[in-house]
Amino acid sequence: MKLYDFLDCCGKMRRFMKDKSFIAPRVSVYIDAIEELPELEAEISRCIRNGRVDDYASKEILKIRKQIAIQEERLKEKTIQLVRSNKYRAYLQENVVSQRNGRYVIPIKKEYRNKIKGTVLDTSASGATLFIEPEEIAVFMDQLTWLIADEEVEIEKVLIYLTGLVEAKEPQLRLAMETMIHYDFLFAKAKYSRSIDGSTVRINESGAIELIAARHPLLGDKAVPLTVKLNGEQRALVITGPNTGGKTVTIKTVGLLTLMVQCGLHIPASAESSLSLFERILVDIGDGQSIADNLSTFSSRIVNIIEILKETNSRTLVLLDELGSGTDPGEGMGLATAILEMLFEKGAVIFATTHYSEIKEFAETHEGFLNGSMEFDLTTLSPTYRLIIGRGGESQAFAIALKLGMHPKIIERAHAITYKEVKQYQTEATEAWKHRDMEKQVIVNKYKDRQKPTVNAEKQVPLYRQGDNVKISPTNEFGIVYTGPDPQGNYVIQVKGEKLSINHKRLSLYIAASELYPDDYDFDIIFKTKEYRKKSKVLSKRHDENIIIEYEE
Repeated sequence: MKLYDFLDCCGKMRRFMKDKSFIAPRVSVYIDAIEELPELEAEISRCIRNGRVDDYASKEILKIRKQIAIQEERLKEKTIQLVRSNKYRAYLQENVVSQRNGRYVIPIKKEYRNKIKGTVLDTSASGATLFIEPEEIAVFMDQLTWLIADEEVEIEKVLIYLTGLVEAKEPQLRLAMETMIHYDFLFAKAKYSRSIDGSTVRINESGAIELIAARHPLLGDKAVPLTVKLNGEQRALVITGPNTGGKTVTIKTVGLLTLMVQCGLHIPASAESSLSLFERILVDIGDGQSIADNLSTFSSRIVNIIEILKETNSRTLVLLDELGSGTDPGEGMGLATAILEMLFEKGAVIFATTHYSEIKEFAETHEGFLNGSMEFDLTTLSPTYRLIIGRGGESQAFAIALKLGMHPKIIERAHAITYKEVKQYQTEATEAWKHRDMEKQVIVNKYKDRQKPTVNAEKQVPLYRQGDNVKISPTNEFGIVYTGPDPQGNYVIQVKGEKLSINHKRLSLYIAASELYPDDYDFDIIFKTKEYRKKSKVLSKRHDENIIIEYEE
């Protein structure tokens, strides 16, 4: 039936493509590779219906199934006669006929088992009823079983016949499958292109990349359009800028769109864009550290870089994220620079992100390298996600810290340590710090003269009832209130069977006792031991000088 459905789909595709020769002459001609197989389709339809071999698939099947229907009717009639006969009426649990494992049985009371000749096929859940197949109907059942076996043989013959027809058309069917798969892929690409508003871009083999208003497909309209251009002479772009500024997304967008074009997909970019064809796209993005393989972050990155260096040639696109990170900054910078030089000498097109200012200087002075940076808005302290080609960006750590209110002296000292030069940081934040320094002494003097205010503990201490379920910070454990509060605001809390004194400031109500217990609930069940409750019960009835109860304070 699945094969029949496939042949039906081929027919529908043939009818669909019939009038598409003017709109899509190349695509519509593919349908000619699918040969029509009306004889095979008709035979499958004739022999198989509703998921089973049809009665009229062969004369033998029709004959056997008629015999089966007659035998089943005789079997039912014989079984009903036994149930209604006086011979079995006294032994029956109820006057019904049922089936067990496809065989007809009657329900007999357990105590009359020896009164009935037959085979017990099942027992009721209580054991009071036995489901017995009497000898009188066993003969009919055996005859029916033989007929069913004959039917299975005939069904196999029909299926073997159909299989032979299919095998004779195997080459045509395989070619039809390949063609339909190709159509399915084409339609899927077209639907996806519509969903991302894709465009056909120009293709080159010179290594040049020119993306105009490109977007990452997974970000869609939320993405800030990316425009980047590398010609044959400039083959390496070093992107700098603050964290979360979009550096990694930029190189991922370039790599993904290049792969999409090489897979024959439209991309979300301007039709004026141009992308090169590459033999390999080699990537080192993310943290590949492994405890099992004893690899640190830096080690895992270096292992990957070594493989990239081995595989790189003049037809390779290399994407490197945070090159040289994860180790000593000085050595990491030197290693990153050397890696970029080697990859460039091998002729690769390179997109790399970094925080090292020395690599920015390297890109400025070496031919074939370009600097780029991700724009950052210092007013809003947020990235704009726009790539600026031609100049390196700053990490903006000092500017962000100053904007957030860090003392300018600290930032000036940090700048001197980092860049070995003196720089004054003057912003509105500087004036704010000066104003704070002037007011500091006044505040200190006022604080000395100020009397410590009294605190009304009773108003500040929340009242918890015995049995309240409370949460204890900072451990986030849960306990039950036993007694309290004392004059210092401490409650006795039972936590995991142990009573602890805990200040109210560390407690917060989780579930009130009124929601957990009825009004007359005996809390001794929670707070007292089993031995204590036994002694208390005895003493509530009579005096016993041998029983001593120690009460907790």
